[in-house]
Amino acid sequence: MLRDISVSFSPHISHPLSTRSVMVDVVISLAPAMAAAGYYFRLRALILVATCVIASVATEFICNTIRKKACSLGDFSAVVTGIILALSLPPRLPVWTAVIGSVFAIAIGKMVFGGLGSNIFNPAMVGRTFLAVSFGALMTTWATPATLDAKMPKIAPENMIHARTQATPLAWSKMAINNELGADIYAEQNFKWTVTGEVGGCLGETSVIALVIGAVYLLMRRTVAFHIPLAVVLSAFVFGTIAYWIDSYSYVQPFYHLTSGGLLLCAFFIAADPVTAPLTRRGMWIFGIGVGALTMLIRIVGGYPEGVMFSVLIMNAVTPLIDRLCKRVPAGGKPNV
Repeated sequence: MLRDISVSFSPHISHPLSTRSVMVDVVISLAPAMAAAGYYFRLRALILVATCVIASVATEFICNTIRKKACSLGDFSAVVTGIILALSLPPRLPVWTAVIGSVFAIAIGKMVFGGLGSNIFNPAMVGRTFLAVSFGALMTTWATPATLDAKMPKIAPENMIHARTQATPLAWSKMAINNELGADIYAEQNFKWTVTGEVGGCLGETSVIALVIGAVYLLMRRTVAFHIPLAVVLSAFVFGTIAYWIDSYSYVQPFYHLTSGGLLLCAFFIAADPVTAPLTRRGMWIFGIGVGALTMLIRIVGGYPEGVMFSVLIMNAVTPLIDRLCKRVPAGGKPNV
């Protein structure tokens, strides 16, 4: 006798967890990164996170009202989108820009497709990409962490104009390609700070320790499978190693790439999104390898120092093809032709 089979939209979860519990786990896992952002970039970081979350939730509510659909805010997916978008933004970004990015992420990246489970692109990366191509100067202005800049206020946001700017580690490594100073010298000057987070960059990408703590929590809770994160990290490491072997003077060591930029944030919190990722394990490996390879290709050869958002969106676009290539075997085995 066959058991009852329920048919529903993705994400399809293999163990008894609801969509809301998965999203709550993601919020909890991102708490260390948010705490690190607040510690290094002070009140400005917390304002950006709150702005993105509120704007994302409000946009989803308005979209549901216009479409006369039931309220979907209870699944917390809009909250997760707002947090991930905020953690991928520079600390000095104006609040109004964060609002625009959040509205675009939810309205265009998610609700236009029908809401959670129907979107083919990661909403946070859609919003981040829109901001990057629309406000290039604002999205590439980085602030020195407050622990290194005595002028950065610890409480009063109105004095934030006095904060000094600082290039990101990936920008330093990119400059080394066309500079007489070797890439390894750049890496030695910045590698030790990328682990703790005391370096310029987006709010959630600077502290490796905070991201690893959140990743371990997700893996222990089995909220995400290890296949995509491992594939992203391994492929990025392999391509970074090849570039370093080819020209060790111009390109930094592969470990520097793993701990710089948004690679870890991408691997565990963005690329592993169950809605926009392939369904099969083989498909997950292909997807993760593609994300890691494209990220390193953009970093090493392309004009941008970072390539996470582009690589994720490109692989999101080919996910249907990956699912078609890696079809699941139906119950009872393959049908006779």
